[in-house]
Amino acid sequence: MNTMPVDLDRLWGRGIHHMKARRMFAAAAALALIAGACGGDDDTAEPPADATDDGGGDTGDDGGDTGDDGGDTGDDGGDTGDDGGDTGDDGGDTGDDGGDDGGDTGGDSTAGQGGNLVMLQWQAPSQANSLLSNGTKDLLAGSLVLEPFAEFTPDGEVVPALATEIPTQSNGGISEDLTTITWKLRDDVLWSDGSPFTAADAVFTYEYCTNEETGCSVEVFADVTSVVADDDYTVTVTFDAPKPYPFAPFVGYTSPVIQAAQFADCVGAAAKSCSDQNFQPIGTGPYVVTELRPEDTVSYAMNENYRGIPDGKPFFGTIEIKGGGDAEASARSVLEVGEADYAWNLQVAPEIIAPMVDAGNGTVKSAFASSVEHINLNQTDPDADPPSEGTPHPLFVDNPDLHRALSIAINRDELVAVGYGPTGAPTCNMWPVGAENSTNNDWCLTQDIEAANALLDGLGYMDTDGDGVREAEGFGPLEFDFVTSTNAVRQSNQELIANHWDQIGVKANMKNEDASLFFDGTCAADACIWKFFSPIQMFTNSSSGPDAGTYLNGWTSGKIPTSATSWGGDNIPRLNNADYDALDTQLSETALDDPSRTDLVIQMNDILSTTAIIPLIHRANPSAFANSIENVGDLNGWDSEYWNIEDWTRAG
Repeated sequence: MNTMPVDLDRLWGRGIHHMKARRMFAAAAALALIAGACGGDDDTAEPPADATDDGGGDTGDDGGDTGDDGGDTGDDGGDTGDDGGDTGDDGGDTGDDGGDDGGDTGGDSTAGQGGNLVMLQWQAPSQANSLLSNGTKDLLAGSLVLEPFAEFTPDGEVVPALATEIPTQSNGGISEDLTTITWKLRDDVLWSDGSPFTAADAVFTYEYCTNEETGCSVEVFADVTSVVADDDYTVTVTFDAPKPYPFAPFVGYTSPVIQAAQFADCVGAAAKSCSDQNFQPIGTGPYVVTELRPEDTVSYAMNENYRGIPDGKPFFGTIEIKGGGDAEASARSVLEVGEADYAWNLQVAPEIIAPMVDAGNGTVKSAFASSVEHINLNQTDPDADPPSEGTPHPLFVDNPDLHRALSIAINRDELVAVGYGPTGAPTCNMWPVGAENSTNNDWCLTQDIEAANALLDGLGYMDTDGDGVREAEGFGPLEFDFVTSTNAVRQSNQELIANHWDQIGVKANMKNEDASLFFDGTCAADACIWKFFSPIQMFTNSSSGPDAGTYLNGWTSGKIPTSATSWGGDNIPRLNNADYDALDTQLSETALDDPSRTDLVIQMNDILSTTAIIPLIHRANPSAFANSIENVGDLNGWDSEYWNIEDWTRAG
């Protein structure tokens, strides 16, 4: 299986049309499905995922991994170098790990001798506890420190991290009835404070996240009835029903293990106030946080207790993640100026980034996975009291003709040409992956203003006062606030969509929010995508793994963010659809090798994509690398782009 890494330098440089890129992706995705169905090597789960190809997300920014940035979600869901020098004196005081911040690595190891790596995340991290944030920017920051049992490779394969092997039915790790998965853990892992990592930490993580007052953003434990330490290095996870694809709890960068000792007093309502723990979690990964300034900079030093040190890993002694600015400035810093080693999420117009690549200082890598730029139509009323909780939106619920009119009024080819080039393709689906990519909604690929106007006429939405804006009886003018993050590409697309809708008598009041607040998984500000205090928002959502079932489960009615859940929950548009929930249950009970599984995925996608969400663009998430950075491998669209940071080196 392959997520089709994209050589953007080549695509831009030779002017290959994006549709060709799309066909290339489709072929690769088809191969991915075949590979998934046929199983993999010894590291691949059994039964193998129908893994194919993600915020996204971010969610995106993200959601799922939302936001966007989400993907992130939404729209929203699966990767550098530095400058040499003594690593022992530039990491600052860690305050919690007992190390000397990247100094003497001991013995003959070359670990930490690579100096400082400068990484740019223009959407700056708010914190580093991955369990309390769905924002990709925060999840990435945490992924340098915290680890799961297993990770996803760029090909969607599940590979061990803290585990010694991937559980399968053949090795006894997955029960015959598919209700339990038993993980064998490494016995040579230390936390960065020098204490041993054990199964008890995993049990604690489960208890931490299943306390509703904690506000844990990870929803992978929703179907888990218990997590038990069979011994110090064996953990059994039991599900409430057969789980054909059990690789969600403790798998991928969205579901890492936290240290029981550090977070013991942070369970429940105390979780959000544990700033020291959330900013500087003790981890088992290759780095420790030495300082975190929210929405600004995160500084790291090598974890002196990292198990890879005898093998010379990690190479870099310190890392700085610098936030702020925008995608274009970040790209320029790496590709033209050469003042940074890496820049994430370069949502930059093709005609702007192409000359930067031509400067010859760096390259752009990307991979299509599941990230989809999309519009959320709030299914709850943002003007009700309380806003966006419980009260259905007066127009957007059970109104397929309005959804269709808004969708077919949009010229998606124009959005791609202006904002994405070879890194985007028009889509009508939230799961545009391989054989599970529905063709039932292809009608949205062709802009049809006349048909959109006819649909609105049919609904009785007429412009009765001649101001160019239709009115709906009992609602008033079809005028909506339309919010997205501050980003040149998004503002250009936002303006185009507002123009398209203007042609059908719908007025969009364009607004944009600072990306660090928009995708802030802590929802400290009302601007965050999870609160959704507006009728319409736009961002990217991505899957944090290759299983469609796990991803689509995020839009079930039980996953709606509310104040009671501290705004945790992936169902940002607030879809409340009994048919969708029933299909989710059916899919969760369907074996991976059952042919009906594909149809179920398509049915769920079709409900999602024709009710609460208007998919726009299947997008890659381009990131820039300085030419000196080596051993990055393919960019990972299914897990953290930093999933293999310990392998990154600098030439020379």
